[in-house]
Amino acid sequence: MVQYRLFFVLLFVGFSYPGISQPRALVFQSDFGLKDGAVAEMKGVAFSVSSDLKIFDVTHEIPVYNIWEASYRLYQAVPYWPAGTVFVSIVDPGVGSDRKSVVLKTKTGHYIVTPDNGTLTLVAEHLGIEEIREIDETKNRLGNSGKSYTFHGRDVYAFTGARLAAGTITFQEVGPKLSAQVVRMDYQKPVLVNGVIKGNIPALDIQYGNVWTNIDMEIFGKLGVKLHDKVHIIIYDNGQPMFEEDIPYVNTFAGVPVGKNLVYMNSLLNFSLGINQGNFSDKYKVSSGPGWSISIWKTKQ
Repeated sequence: MVQYRLFFVLLFVGFSYPGISQPRALVFQSDFGLKDGAVAEMKGVAFSVSSDLKIFDVTHEIPVYNIWEASYRLYQAVPYWPAGTVFVSIVDPGVGSDRKSVVLKTKTGHYIVTPDNGTLTLVAEHLGIEEIREIDETKNRLGNSGKSYTFHGRDVYAFTGARLAAGTITFQEVGPKLSAQVVRMDYQKPVLVNGVIKGNIPALDIQYGNVWTNIDMEIFGKLGVKLHDKVHIIIYDNGQPMFEEDIPYVNTFAGVPVGKNLVYMNSLLNFSLGINQGNFSDKYKVSSGPGWSISIWKTKQ
């Protein structure tokens, strides 16, 4: 009986005493895919740091070398996780080069462990930079990995992210503080000029082929478009027009007949294009990235 009482006392203390911190969630994303053991190696390293870690994934299907996509998927996912969550993002075509390995703390209290190669573009812009530290590999690198030059995702980022999430190190122990600047990728930011909004197509709703823009509800609202009004759309690939049409604005896919085009606000409350039970991206050969842009205005009714 005494042993049981002691067990419950320790359990209570472990969950409630402010001096005992619980591990943060550790969330991975990469362009590694799941065809081989790379992701399992990273998670194995993390669990070797602490078997108590709770590990999750954004995705491991980022198109290879697509730094922009990595940046967008962080922007999409990070805000919906609790403050303190540690994200490890590895899309690193420059692995082994002189690009910096960093941990960025956002103003929302999230941590991003990644190469500073443009991956932090959208997180820095939308969530803000509280502080950045460069990873000190003399202290924060997997043991006996010094001769491995091509898998920093495992040897540096997964290891450091796990140590930070587990509380083995503090943020200050990651390494030296850097200026609050990151490598940023250029793209068309949303602007409204003379009744025309210009913006970027940062990503696709991949499973369904919907086309997402960075034009948020606030700036779109300035056009005065009401439900079922038509919006004139022109989509460009590096300045080359690829699609042009007047499309009705609705709030659900069922707002138009099956097979018809629509524009709507997606789950991030950004202006988007789709087909009711169809694939807009495939049908019109529209993709995404920093070179894809869009112009929209209210069609005269």
